[in-house]
Formats: sequence, structure tokens, C-alpha cells
Amino acid sequence: MKQHTVVDSPYGPLTLVADDGVLCGLYMAGQRHRPPEETFGTPDDTPFAEAREQLTAYFAGELKEFTVPLRLHGTPFQRRVWEQLTRIPYGETRSYGQLADALGNPKASRAVGLANGKNPVGIIVPCHRVIGAAGDLTGYGGGLDRKRRLLDFERQAALEITGAVTGPGRTPTPRP
Repeated sequence: MKQHTVVDSPYGPLTLVADDGVLCGLYMAGQRHRPPEETFGTPDDTPFAEAREQLTAYFAGELKEFTVPLRLHGTPFQRRVWEQLTRIPYGETRSYGQLADALGNPKASRAVGLANGKNPVGIIVPCHRVIGAAGDLTGYGGGLDRKRRLLDFERQAALEITGAVTGPGRTPTPRP
């Protein structure tokens, strides 16, 4: 049985979907590959307390790694790609080619990109951390502006954790 709820975020409303009480979807408004609303099940906040709590902590810069249980529906290859996404450290990025290498198939970068684009649990499974080989921002189901903002947010929070000081128009400076 599927349930869903909508939560606010700094990146717009997020629709959370659960399958038998386990998170299986997190979709942004206007997201590419977003399933039809009628597949989200009944409106019900009950199964989402842990996901909501972790998302709140993430957006506050307090949570770097999600532990909420997930039920990801996809092909075996897609699930392997999504597992690799969860291994990209907070505040860092990887290229599609690097992910293909990690999967043991260096020629699969396009297939990795397609699987990345079908990630059903954005943010929590951090597909926004994947960039082009030259470091450029490429494809993101939630839009490139959101991808840029998520990456900037994580990089800034990671700098604050490591003791860097920033200000308007200043580059990060390590603290003594």
C-alpha cells in the first residue's frame, strides 16, 4: 500500500512516497521522470516521521548522511548505480565515468547517466553530486538551478565543518 505526503524545503515542495511504510520516492515539483500523482497512494503523514526529521537536519546543515530505510524499485543495474551514489561523500562530486569505473564497467558512463536520472529518491540518494567529466553541471531531474544550489549548500556546509570562514564576496579562508 502506498502513501504520500508533501514537505516544504528550501528547494520547493518535496513529495515523499512510501511503499508499505518504507520510503520509495522523493520528488521535486516539476521533476523530470516524476511518476503521475495517482501512483503516489493515499495522503498520510504517518510513515514519514524519520524521513522528515532527517531532511530537516540535512537542510539545517546538521546531517551529512541519510540513514532512513529505503525501498528502491528499479533494474539491478539502476540499483547498483544508486548504491554508488550513496557512497559519494557529502560536499563532493563524482563524474559519470568515475561511477562507471566504480561499477567495474568504464564504458558505461551513459548508462550510469540514464540510471542516475531515474533515481526515485533524490537528495537522500544524492544524484545531484554527479557531474560531467570536465566538471560541468549536466542533467538533473530537478533542474540545473536546484542542482547548483544543492552542491553550493553542501560545499559551504562542508567548509564550515572543516573550520573555514566565508563571507560575502570572500573565498573560504582556513581558521587558525
